[in-house]
Amino acid sequence: MVSANDDVTSAMEAGLDEIRADLEIPTGFPPEVVAAAEAAAAARPGPEHVDRTHRRFVTLDPESSVDLDQAFDIEISGDDVILHYAIADVGWFVRPGDALDVEAFERGVTVYLPDRRSTLYPEVLSEGAASLLPDVDRPAVVFTVRVDEGGTTRLDGVERAIIRNHAKLAYDAVDPADLPAGFDELHRRIELAEIERGAPRVEFPEQEVRIEDGGSFGLVFRPRLQSEEQNAALSLATNLAVAEALHDAGTGLFRVMPDVDERRYRRLRHSARAFGLEWPTEMPLDAFERSLPRDDPRTSAFLIAVRRAAGGASYAAYDADERPWHSAVAAMYSQATAPLRRLQDRYVVEAALAVADGRPVPDEVTAAFEVLPQAMARADQRANRAERQALDLAEAVCLSGSEGEIFDAVVIDEGDWGVEVQIAEPAVLVRLPARRVDPGDDIRVRLESVDVERREVVFDRVS
Repeated sequence: MVSANDDVTSAMEAGLDEIRADLEIPTGFPPEVVAAAEAAAAARPGPEHVDRTHRRFVTLDPESSVDLDQAFDIEISGDDVILHYAIADVGWFVRPGDALDVEAFERGVTVYLPDRRSTLYPEVLSEGAASLLPDVDRPAVVFTVRVDEGGTTRLDGVERAIIRNHAKLAYDAVDPADLPAGFDELHRRIELAEIERGAPRVEFPEQEVRIEDGGSFGLVFRPRLQSEEQNAALSLATNLAVAEALHDAGTGLFRVMPDVDERRYRRLRHSARAFGLEWPTEMPLDAFERSLPRDDPRTSAFLIAVRRAAGGASYAAYDADERPWHSAVAAMYSQATAPLRRLQDRYVVEAALAVADGRPVPDEVTAAFEVLPQAMARADQRANRAERQALDLAEAVCLSGSEGEIFDAVVIDEGDWGVEVQIAEPAVLVRLPARRVDPGDDIRVRLESVDVERREVVFDRVS
């Protein structure tokens, strides 16, 4: 961690404000949108919301989270595990074409920066009336997902309901006794199905800037906790089932990702070397990922490289001539489980409600599926750039004062522009001019300069 001082704090604050300004990340909402959110928050659930408060729904999130999208209850039915997955009913508060919807199309996603976030909807909704907060009744859309012994998922039903979150559980402090019976078994089945499909892990640890109460900060790879891995299986099971149901009905919006190509595959092997990870030649990528120790920071760094190597995911509307494919899950995949933080999820939820009820998907939802891929691409690009620039800023601030220091590195790619190298400690990826080296070669580099204002570090090869 970098100790807090006035210069460090000022550099971080100024840099983050500049990122927001450069990328036009909103810092507030127009008055008419705030007014619309306040009016929507006062709306009471309608007769289409059935009472499901008898179910013991709970949430499992980071301890500080207040924008709670998902609550769950689980039961065993014969050989099957039944997941009741309650999703915040954002579509009850926000309607296509209203002021909240128009603003959400401009934002696309919630953008997270180390000091604060730019939310998709005003906080009166995202952290209030629409959030599945504990000990209050809330409108939700409940997906009932059946998971068989082999981990195959099927959507049994979707309904608007009133639910109550009986416990707000935290990843780092959850007691297994607080979780529904079947939680571990559902994760085991979903993981079994992943292995059978040859799917690499879909969830990755995050490189993040951590700011402590005292103002000190640092760059860390945060390994995922076992409770996070298990909780991710609930969303995965639901989104797989939703994708199949929508595709069978000839509609939907899908998350798609290409397979890792041969060139990037070779690059990943070099990255593994950079982190000191032994990857047997005959072992496929998904098996290697699963073999890595979850509490090793090198695993976190390598999984970040896997995410980058996949080339990024995008969205695609239903196309009768092309089956959508997501390489990270090795299956069709839709996203319906985070409508407070992603615009497109709200529309997928509305389509799933219609399909489950045997109704035609509303025209405004079908029309949205055609324009959402572009809107989400813009939003994801802006959010990703903000995250990358914040990390560049933190790297510059952290490395400031270390000019002249020499680091071990490995070449992972080359081109007309020079070579790209991976420094194992700290985990930094940089380009620099170099000759007579090939991907996989071990080299040493010196930190030549740091420019915090430009969020730029410059290295040069020394051996």
